[in-house]
Amino acid sequence: MKNYLAIVGLSIILVGCGSAKPKVDDLAINNPIQTALDLTAVVDDKVPVTIDPGRITSETVTYRLPRVVQGTYAVSDFGKYVEDLKALDYDGNQLEVTKVDANTWSITDATKLDKLTYYVNDTFDIESSGGIGGENPFSPAGTNIEEDNYVLNLHGFIGYFDSLKSNQYELDVISPAKFVRTSALPDRGTTASEDGKSVKTRYFGQRYFDITDNPMMYGELDVEEFMVGDIKIVLSVYSPNNVHTAASQKETVYRMMQAQKAYLGDINSTPRYDIYLYLSDGSETAPKGMGALEHHTSTVVVLPESSSKEGLASSIIDVVAHEFFHIVTPLSVHSEDVHYFDYNQPSFSKHLWMYEGTTEYFAQHFQVYEGLVEPADFYNTMMSKMSTSKNLDDAMSFTIMSENVLKEPYASNYYNVYMKGALINMCIDILLRKESGGNRSMLSLMKELSAKYGREKPFVDDNLIDEITAMTYPSVGEFLKTHVEGDVPINYNEFFEIVGLTMGESEVQTNYIFAGGQNIIFDADPTKGTIFFSPTALKNSFWASQGVQVGDVIKKVNGAELSLQNAEQIIGGMFGWQPGQEYSLEIERNGETMTLSGTLEKATAKSETLVEDANATDAQKAIREAWLKG
Repeated sequence: MKNYLAIVGLSIILVGCGSAKPKVDDLAINNPIQTALDLTAVVDDKVPVTIDPGRITSETVTYRLPRVVQGTYAVSDFGKYVEDLKALDYDGNQLEVTKVDANTWSITDATKLDKLTYYVNDTFDIESSGGIGGENPFSPAGTNIEEDNYVLNLHGFIGYFDSLKSNQYELDVISPAKFVRTSALPDRGTTASEDGKSVKTRYFGQRYFDITDNPMMYGELDVEEFMVGDIKIVLSVYSPNNVHTAASQKETVYRMMQAQKAYLGDINSTPRYDIYLYLSDGSETAPKGMGALEHHTSTVVVLPESSSKEGLASSIIDVVAHEFFHIVTPLSVHSEDVHYFDYNQPSFSKHLWMYEGTTEYFAQHFQVYEGLVEPADFYNTMMSKMSTSKNLDDAMSFTIMSENVLKEPYASNYYNVYMKGALINMCIDILLRKESGGNRSMLSLMKELSAKYGREKPFVDDNLIDEITAMTYPSVGEFLKTHVEGDVPINYNEFFEIVGLTMGESEVQTNYIFAGGQNIIFDADPTKGTIFFSPTALKNSFWASQGVQVGDVIKKVNGAELSLQNAEQIIGGMFGWQPGQEYSLEIERNGETMTLSGTLEKATAKSETLVEDANATDAQKAIREAWLKG
């Protein structure tokens, strides 16, 4: 994962249920669980769901929706979005159901159970309206139910029986015939209704994990399919106002994935990778959480629709590259906590420094390694991460934080997995280059771990650091024990010295919401509900040239009203602004409304950053060359 709203007439398509009592040997344990979502029978933005487990042989059975899903490291409570759950026997009578908690239902007389029926509300609407209590799912892990778009993260619709998580699943999705449908979950064919207005597509999952691991998108989508080497890429885009298309971002995704594939080399790759891109327009019912959630062969991405074509491309590279690299870890290299994930009461691995930190490091390092960005840009990115990480708890053990990520004070430091986590991997990468004369790297280590373990063989959580030490060098083990298991902050200058870099001030390129690094140029007044330029704005060359003043309240951005509620979408859109675009801001200064408008020019700021040491030795230069160019 990466982090940037009365039921009448139940109408459900029954899947393989029938009214006759099954044969005695038709046991649930031996048969696929039959499930159905009917997108043609939505009532009040709620999708009807049917679950037929086959014959249950125990007197009581427990059915759950996930409390936590993999990759989110937060409580989602998908059971909160289920309404009117009924357990029906083979004669259509209701069985007794007890709701145990937000995500759990206990059914008695379960030997008579034919099927469960219920409705599911979507999380995008709930999220936008302030929720229904407790935490709400991160948008890319959530669900959307609209007339023209359905984001089907299936863990939000389909649950599991405690005793049948390893069962196969068959899923029927009934939808309007006009809908475009994309899913990496294997399908077994599509049949049309007699009137031709709807179609039923049957999908298959080997176990419940496959249901949670293969999201879908249905509706009025724009889809591009293309090959990158031997990987089929399927890019599905939903832009509610038709601002962006899949075709407009195809070249960006192609170049990015081509570079990533070259970077990974011989690490086994998936034959197909799906990117589901939902563009939020910032409206009341639009999702608010920008970012993405990884799966084995796909990712769900939520980004601002207000981004320019170039800005959206930049965000895709930043966000989707991260998610694709998850095919290395934790998808190929992971512990038992990940492999045997408990959706209700999960235990968490100690190694977020690897799952998210290595992934984020690769997402930045591949760009300089494959020539997509200059070394100076890479240096600035890592400096920005250093600056941000120091605003979090720099003396917190990463392994302790990882194991306790749902609790405070660890939960509020989770964001550091993308900052210090990436820096940890940078340091290990440099150490490996030094110790091996440039021949080994963090990437080569992950290849070795992938060969040793892989998707179906988890490692023992407590043993990983000792294993890495044995596979590499004592200095790597000492670093991990001191700075990852331990709570000693890292002296990054020691590692920069190894590659002949030093600190110096220079004029660096920035964007239109920062003044170098992560120094944001806005501030807010929660009492008044306003967002205004801070003193930092004057350090941004572009805004200084436009004559902004400290305290100028920003009322509108390119015609869209700015508020605390939609700031993530609007400011997120500004993050992707590029030189040459037209812009307009409506501001309020000393009670007077003013408009700033024109063409965006390159923005720079003076910043302390990494520069190449003029006195670097040949040995330092050689390690730097191996680190940046291989």
